[in-house]
Amino acid sequence: MLEVGPGPGGLTRALLATPLASLLACELDTRAVAALAELDEPRLTVLQQDALKLDAVAALPAHRQVVANLPYNVGTPLLIGWLRQAGQWERLTLMFQQEVAERICAAPDTEHYGRLAVLSQWLCRCTVLMHLPPGAFFPPPRVHSAVVGLVPHAAQPTPDLLAAMERLTAAAFGQRRKMLRGSLKTLGDPEALLARCHIAAERRAETLSITEFDGLARALLERDT
Repeated sequence: MLEVGPGPGGLTRALLATPLASLLACELDTRAVAALAELDEPRLTVLQQDALKLDAVAALPAHRQVVANLPYNVGTPLLIGWLRQAGQWERLTLMFQQEVAERICAAPDTEHYGRLAVLSQWLCRCTVLMHLPPGAFFPPPRVHSAVVGLVPHAAQPTPDLLAAMERLTAAAFGQRRKMLRGSLKTLGDPEALLARCHIAAERRAETLSITEFDGLARALLERDT
């Protein structure tokens, strides 16, 4: 199991109270590393490292999980990196700023639905597990928080299909106010691509379901290979 997040070790102690086989704690703050070093626990390995630069899949044995109280300024990039390796994880249990949690779990045609929701839900089953007010922390942050559970789907896309989906969603939501015929222009001949998937060119990205995005990504990959 991988633990990432700021704090003096409370999460680490809670995880070590469970019957996990091993725990890799990734901390950048020297104070947190010092606090963790005081724990006499053979299952615990502590890395003082930037989690964005850690290849966690290579560092952990099979049956991997991530449990993280994520630093809010790098929470989304960390999630995207782990999603690109979704098939290597059993589960991710992650705490985000509440707004980010809502973006991950948003339904189509809602305010928070966007690229992060499509990528997350295409690759995982996503559930908000818990909401936490600022008063749950010391010192209290200025924002509310939420814990999201992500369980990767059994069937995962090939690297080429994942790359196609990333290109597609970047284009579709890069100009989300535009109709798809306009926002997908950078992909080349958007109307033909949309017609192939029986999607009206007048629709906007936020109205498409995950299934429709999946069909478009597959059509894009097939067209360009």
